[in-house]
Amino acid sequence: MRRFGRTLVTAALAVTVVGGTAGWASGDSQSAVTGPPPGTAAWRADTAYGGALPDPATATPHAVARFFAGLDDAARAALVRSHPLVVGNLDGAPVALRYEANRLAAATGEARYASLAAPGRRILAFDPRGRGQVAEVFGDLEHAAHVSVIVPGSDNDATSYDALRAPHTGPAGMARALLGAAGAGHHGSPVRGGSGSGGPVHGGAAADDAVAVIAWTGYTTPVGVGIDAAGGRLATAGAPRLARFTAGLDAVGAPDPVLFCHSYGSVVCGLAARHTDAADIVALGSPGMRARTAGALRTGARVWAARGPSDWIADVPNVSLAGIGHGTDPTSAAFGARRVPAADVRGHTGYFMPGTQSLAAFAAIAKGDTR
Repeated sequence: MRRFGRTLVTAALAVTVVGGTAGWASGDSQSAVTGPPPGTAAWRADTAYGGALPDPATATPHAVARFFAGLDDAARAALVRSHPLVVGNLDGAPVALRYEANRLAAATGEARYASLAAPGRRILAFDPRGRGQVAEVFGDLEHAAHVSVIVPGSDNDATSYDALRAPHTGPAGMARALLGAAGAGHHGSPVRGGSGSGGPVHGGAAADDAVAVIAWTGYTTPVGVGIDAAGGRLATAGAPRLARFTAGLDAVGAPDPVLFCHSYGSVVCGLAARHTDAADIVALGSPGMRARTAGALRTGARVWAARGPSDWIADVPNVSLAGIGHGTDPTSAAFGARRVPAADVRGHTGYFMPGTQSLAAFAAIAKGDTR
């Protein structure tokens, strides 16, 4: 009975913390954007190619890839012009076609997204519904030997994606920092694993071992730190989107990705883990992954965790009761993830700060240099 009482008190504290009484702004409840991309009805009705086009809701990314492989260049270009929002978000479609489709969609849509259409940008997904979703590639995805995906947490969407931020923060800033560190053969202190670890990680793989990093804001994130951030509803809606996105990478021949999952993004990664082919999953600044242990994620990926000494996420109790809270702290010995050094990380968003131990370790993991 005493243990049950402590659990109730802890759960109440969790709600209090995420509700804003510790100084954080309460968030508004968000409606998750799910289902196939906008323009799907017109795509389904298009019979100009001698038969039904692959259904965005039901066709697997590998089926989509086979469909496009059977088209000539003229037919592919025609589909981009006729259905840019579908082609741009269709996992399994050729990468270059998605870039062009999303350039067209961003350029002809709302003015607030015009920057996404700037020359040289590689927008792999763009969905203007709701607050908007976007995925951008940094590096050469079509020829990369290693691919990483940044999965961000609260307050990220297409409308804020290009907003001014500290250089190493936000999905794009994290992606640029990781690409810079991994592409430069960044050296740092070895990473020692926790229980269940395979040993140290060393930075510095060959400079010509190409890396691409994708900033994936492909789900509806919580706004602020409120009940959405404390619950799993948005993560449950986002996990299948992440799993399908990684399946799309596989369908176009990309290597198994490393998922870098920040804050609430680690909840999404935890729920998606068993459905992805990720090589590594890294939880940083995580409130929990909706699993009691790394083994309970039921993934073949190596699982890593990092938390800085001044990250406020440590003040959020690791409970799970009546849908509130995300469970065990991934940096705890009980969880069993490999530990990433983060003693010099400042705050909740400092994990990709140049010169930190965490960024050096992330670069090594991104390049598969985990001997």
